[in-house]
Amino acid sequence: MSNEVLEAVRALLPVIAERARATDEDRGVPAETVQALVEAGVFRMLQPKRYGGAESDPVWFFEVVREISGVCGSTGWVASVLGVHPWHVGLFDEAAQDEVWGDDQDALVASSYAPVGRLTPVEGGYELTGRWRFSSGCEHASWVLVGGLVVGAQGRPVDFMTVLVPRSDFLIEDVWDVIGLRGTASNDVIVERAFVPEHRTMRNYDQAQLRGPGQKVNSGPLYRMPFGSVFTTAITAPVIGMAAGCYRSYVTAMRDRVRLSLGGGRFAEDQFAQVAVARAASEIDAAILQTDRNVREVYEHAVRGERIPMELRLRVRRDQVRATERALEAIDILFKTAGGNSLRRGNPIERAWRDAHAGSVHVANDVERALAMYGKGEFGLTVEDNLV
Repeated sequence: MSNEVLEAVRALLPVIAERARATDEDRGVPAETVQALVEAGVFRMLQPKRYGGAESDPVWFFEVVREISGVCGSTGWVASVLGVHPWHVGLFDEAAQDEVWGDDQDALVASSYAPVGRLTPVEGGYELTGRWRFSSGCEHASWVLVGGLVVGAQGRPVDFMTVLVPRSDFLIEDVWDVIGLRGTASNDVIVERAFVPEHRTMRNYDQAQLRGPGQKVNSGPLYRMPFGSVFTTAITAPVIGMAAGCYRSYVTAMRDRVRLSLGGGRFAEDQFAQVAVARAASEIDAAILQTDRNVREVYEHAVRGERIPMELRLRVRRDQVRATERALEAIDILFKTAGGNSLRRGNPIERAWRDAHAGSVHVANDVERALAMYGKGEFGLTVEDNLV
């Protein structure tokens, strides 16, 4: 089998690259680009077959994300985040899936998972109020996944849930004006006393235990993978892609460059430059190889119907955050040795540097926390975290 979506996306890369500067300056991915990705099948890769999806091998999805991110970090980030949400919706109750895709199998879903919403129990479900930040690509979405705390009779949190909210129940406030990933339009989402029926909710504890009501109808192995493996990799894959794209731009730009300082001469003949290229390439390769290996092992466990061991789940997180670190190391090497020209706004190297560093601050890329969890596991201590 071949990754047909990847081939379709590669045909779009020149146009996406051409729009990259405008995407950055206009603080949003153009609707035309999102529609082209819809038509290429990017957002259906992890969508259940019951709703026209492909239920693709997840490694293929992350490969597609890296390719897009290599020419435009913001577009790749939005493609990854909006593209992973169909997988998550596939874990929800069948009634919720019917609402999302029953009339439109190309409906897109955004998110902001931080548990800042207030869920008050009412008959048949919950009343939701809250304001969430950093909802990437939300202007393209018909639904949003948001986190909230269930408030008990004493006004204290008693549970942590993720809930699905339709576009009619949330507002978007344009607040996104940042230094990197500017084109992701990761604006605020606001909900005021919206009713959320029970079937559009999922307890985060059940999710971490790989128990989702959607598994009753989506029986494929894709929906028996941990959220902490799938979603966190969707946050790292674009950063790796940005580094890989930066590397290609760097080599192309520097191959024929002649220095005006340090004695002149061709840059490519400088041994220090050669070493820098080797180091950067090695870091990028290591990031890709480790993340692909781990995701494939998790998927193969699910295919065989085997329990996914905690040791593997922790290794996924260990290598996922290290992959982000490796990508940043590579991009920093390239940025530092590219010279003053890399500082010009709109330069692919400069933009990739900003975007990659912006992506690295996502909570899923909290390196020390993830590495500490791995260490706890190795020492035989209990690890409890929703992102494992």
